[in-house]
Amino acid sequence: MQNINKEILEKISNETKNSIGGISIVTPSIYADIFLKYASSHDADIGDEHKITDYLLSQKISQFTNLQETTAKNAQQLSQNTGRAINAIKDKDETTLKKILQETKNLQNEIERLKKSIYKDELTGAYNRKWLHDNCLKEDSENFKNSGILAIIDLNYFKIINDTYGHIVGDKVLIFIANQLKKIKESVIRYGGDEFIIIFSAHSTKEDAYKILDTIRENIIKKSLIAKESSFKVSFSFGICEFKKDNIMSDVIEMADSDMYEDKIRIKKRIDGIY
Repeated sequence: MQNINKEILEKISNETKNSIGGISIVTPSIYADIFLKYASSHDADIGDEHKITDYLLSQKISQFTNLQETTAKNAQQLSQNTGRAINAIKDKDETTLKKILQETKNLQNEIERLKKSIYKDELTGAYNRKWLHDNCLKEDSENFKNSGILAIIDLNYFKIINDTYGHIVGDKVLIFIANQLKKIKESVIRYGGDEFIIIFSAHSTKEDAYKILDTIRENIIKKSLIAKESSFKVSFSFGICEFKKDNIMSDVIEMADSDMYEDKIRIKKRIDGIY
């Protein structure tokens, strides 16, 4: 078993872009960051062969390659269908046109499936960072397209949960929290580890966002989760920041983060550990 080296990590980070119907699909590079954060959140040293094996990494590369190949195949098929359709129109071949129409519809469905897989966090089903960048920021920039409200959510005592009950239970907690946040019917993004971001639409106010998140938090605190024949409680802290069109996302997140840490101090005075 060899150590994971820079050459393999660079292979993961190599971008492949294919344009399908105006959709720019970026594959391996966005997952490199996710993989590294996953390793970090599980206390895994990238150079430690006992914690992350070359086999695991090769599986990830294989998944990226399959997605890449499917995207390229669909693009080629669309191009071929266009040529066939032009010839069928010239020949007034309605049978072929109907067949091409059905094939194109199937390809469109496949493209939508690919879009969802690219924008989805595998564990929680929330959106991922790529969705945030592609849908909320101007192209090739860190500036917001529109105005709105950003909330950042961070679980309290999550490391204690992982250390006490294991990472499988920790993953279930993340899924549970994500599902509760999705009830808001706003855009929920898993930003990394146990952090989530919610983008509230422009018609919302900071007061609206605070009331909604505080209500969800209070409901969660009342619940007891079961693991290994014992129960524990979970909670989260949050920070909220209003942003305007062209504001830089990192600046907005930093302000929301500062607000969230003040909230964390308050909430931890109420909640001692996972009790």
